[in-house]
Order: sequence, then structure tokens, then C-alpha cells
Amino acid sequence: MLLYHGSNLIVDKPKLIEQTRGLDFGVGFYLTSRKEQAVRFSEIVVDRRKSGIATVSVFNFNEELAETSLNVHRFIKANNEWLRFVADNRLKAYIGEVYDIVVGPVANDTVMPTIQAFLSGFLNEEATIITLKTSKLFDQWCFKSEKSLSLLSFVSSYEFS
Repeated sequence: MLLYHGSNLIVDKPKLIEQTRGLDFGVGFYLTSRKEQAVRFSEIVVDRRKSGIATVSVFNFNEELAETSLNVHRFIKANNEWLRFVADNRLKAYIGEVYDIVVGPVANDTVMPTIQAFLSGFLNEEATIITLKTSKLFDQWCFKSEKSLSLLSFVSSYEFS
């Protein structure tokens, strides 16, 4: 299967880089199965960093091999388990099971106000999930170990101006 990574430069050798801010699924190399989502994220990265060119890097991924050789956790939808996992990772407080790959909905710009309202205590868990059900959530794949990164092979990249 093909997965896409949006950035402000070509990424042909994925790396695990510690972030200063908490991310949905914690430290890892993030991809998506949706080209459009990778394009949008590449634009966000260029804007945030004020450098580079919006670039999508394409990777081939052996999903069958990952399922049989790695600890893969999938969130099918934004539910209570997903919300707690995202909240803990956003707060850099996650202390649960260690996964090689985590797959599930992305808490993108359109739903971040809802997530922030939950994190600040303005919304409880139930109200947050109800609110999120009205949003179209796309997928993200977070590769969290060197072993998982070894199952990605760079295919190509393309830039947007």
C-alpha cells in the first residue's frame, strides 16, 4: 500500500524525531493514506516553519508483514479510547503500552478546538465524542519504532508551489 508524508522538504529516509509539542500518537513518523491530507499538511508545515516548499513524499508499505511482525494498534474511529490516547499524547503524559505503529483518525485543524476544549476541561469525554461524530476525520499512520520504519520504502516525492 502507498502512504504519504507531507513536509516542507523531501523525506526519503524517515526518522524518529523527538518533538517539542505533544502529537496525537506521540513521537513517531506520521503518514496518511490520503494524498490530499498530505498536501494540506505540507502546506501547514511550510507556513509553520516559514521555509521550504510544500512537498509530499510517497512510501510503499508492507501492511501484511507489519501485521504479523509488529505491535500495531488501530483505532477504527474517534471513540473514548482514541480520545484518551490522543489527550495523553498531546499532554506528553502517555504511559501505556508501547506500539510500533498506531493507526487512526487524525485530530486535524478542524477538530483541534474540540480536543482543546476537552483538554481544558470545558467538554467532558462524552460531549467531546458526540461533537467529533459530526466531523469527517481522516487517517494517520504513526510509525513509532526503527523496526516499523524499516517496512517503508521511498517511492517518489512531488512539490507544490
